[in-house]
Amino acid sequence: MSAQIINQAAPNKPLTQVFYNSSKAAVVNLTKGLAAEWAPRIRVNCISPGYVETDQTRHMDKNILKHQEENVPLRRFAEPREICGQAIFLLSDHASYMTGSDVVIDGGQLIW
Repeated sequence: MSAQIINQAAPNKPLTQVFYNSSKAAVVNLTKGLAAEWAPRIRVNCISPGYVETDQTRHMDKNILKHQEENVPLRRFAEPREICGQAIFLLSDHASYMTGSDVVIDGGQLIW
């Protein structure tokens, strides 16, 4: 395998954000299409993180932050290292048989 590509989308929970959701779904389908066209030379996968603790989320209104955390079974946002770990895995030889996958890292949000 000479190359790998990782795209970033987001879990698609039904929201009233049609443009945001459709753009993220497009990234997932782009990933699958490129994986099909470029295999076996290039692996293409996607990471779809849920809420992640960042500078932006640290400055959110506390009530909104609490509400969003309550909608995640693990009751917290991901730490960036938890998302990076999955990216490192996808780039490693341990994922050499993965292509066209969408890895959802959302603390279980989509199971509700």
